Amino acid sequence: MSKTIIELRHVSKVYGDTTVLKDINIEIEQGKFYTLLGPSGSGKTTILRAIAGFLDPTAGDVLFDGKRINDIPANERKVNTVFQDYALFPHLNVFENVAFGLRIQKRSKKEIETRVHDALKMVRLEGLADREIAELSGGQQQRVAIARAIILEPEVLLLDEPLSALDAKLRKDMQYELRELQQRLGITFLFVTHDQEEALALSDEIFVMNDGEVQQSGTPVDIYDEPVNHFVADFIGESNIVSGHMVQDYLVEFNGKQFECADAGMRPNEAVEVVLRPEDLDITAVGAGKVTVDVDTQLFRGDYYEIVAYDDAKNEWLIHSTNPAKDGDRVDLTFDPEDIHVMRLNESEEDFDARLESYEGE
Repeated sequence: MSKTIIELRHVSKVYGDTTVLKDINIEIEQGKFYTLLGPSGSGKTTILRAIAGFLDPTAGDVLFDGKRINDIPANERKVNTVFQDYALFPHLNVFENVAFGLRIQKRSKKEIETRVHDALKMVRLEGLADREIAELSGGQQQRVAIARAIILEPEVLLLDEPLSALDAKLRKDMQYELRELQQRLGITFLFVTHDQEEALALSDEIFVMNDGEVQQSGTPVDIYDEPVNHFVADFIGESNIVSGHMVQDYLVEFNGKQFECADAGMRPNEAVEVVLRPEDLDITAVGAGKVTVDVDTQLFRGDYYEIVAYDDAKNEWLIHSTNPAKDGDRVDLTFDPEDIHVMRLNESEEDFDARLESYEGE
């Protein structure tokens, strides 16, 4: 079992009349890739800055390896940060940018040369030590920033949306490189992004944030397949969310029909929301499926067709299909019980976990 390296206990941050963080409690284990995911203003970067020592929490404690570090200066913490704009020194070449921290520590010339060479090799920038920063591509600049951070051998690397300035293809390439680098280094990465696909692709675990609170935490598969509330279901990927009622355990009603499902532990006839992912919906002939819809529009997305359709109650349905449909077609949608995810209205992660634990214990 991995040990907890960073813990936030009841951390809040208030600026004037604005509460940016609300009683945050998270644990980060050693050697994993974590992501803070959420829209702008959700508190992601504030958490990063509290861990780095760039701001003081209004309340609560930040612990590193079990010890409270609220009063430890930023330069004495065993973490390093890669900023969104990389914060490279334009007047220094690649070598000197990477060597900067070691020169501040007054390390020997031989040690600096060896460690800079090793760091540049690790991020695949061998041969570019003498290159000026302005001569580098965006991806190369990002790797210089990472090399400068890891050369000081932090136990945790904090990354504040470091891919946001890159074009789509380079961004995807750098996702692979970041993940591979984290696995090679074996240190903890805490990554901030508002990009859902990026978080799902990179992370061992994700903290989904909104309005200064952690809405849900877990593996990418857990978050995607079992969202705890409407915000998470809507923010993570694309979803069809419809209102319904829980008839009984493993039986839910929506669109005027009852369907078998895989959820339980709710009250009979409780109002719920039902989530069906677009890729879990299959198109079939009228009468052969479960929900009848009229195809409105479709877009070709390369490896699938994105189809928008409406049922008789005017609910919109988004379908991802490898087969095209025709505008105006009347078709049925079919899905398996395991594809239906039932959520209580406005359920918190704590409520969800408690309900699941209580039901599994019966």
